[in-house]
Amino acid sequence: MSSETEATLPAVSVMPIDELNPNERALVGAALAATATAYAPYSRFHVGATLLFADGSRHSGANFENVSYGLSLCAETVAIASASSAGRLHEIVAIAIAAVGELEAAVTGEFIAPCGRCRQVLAEAVTICGHDIEVLMLSRDGQRVRKTTARALLPLAFGL
Repeated sequence: MSSETEATLPAVSVMPIDELNPNERALVGAALAATATAYAPYSRFHVGATLLFADGSRHSGANFENVSYGLSLCAETVAIASASSAGRLHEIVAIAIAAVGELEAAVTGEFIAPCGRCRQVLAEAVTICGHDIEVLMLSRDGQRVRKTTARALLPLAFGL
């Protein structure tokens, strides 16, 4: 993503991490902690995603790579699939995404944003939830968060 594209990303707000409310900080912290469980032997780029449910509980996922990259699972998809298996998709209110690793320097753009497939998976979750999902993306330096919504990230999503 070029810096020109970065400037056009829809944003509810960008703020220092210490300005988040305690629940948001905990959500982003859980996503960052989830990066430790990623299986990323090929890219060495560890991504964590944590869902926040309406009752305040959280569930995390981490990326799971495959030597055939197309078969890899992104952290967001792992977390959402797990919520689906638990019958909790309709309870999702937010997701936080964080990443660490060797490829971090190669990632263009300042914030760790969902890929296109994950944006569409989030759009499906929005359809099931009946409401938009807040998305918190940690900056690569871990100091700021971009807050937006699933609908803003993929405004022309299939099914929305």
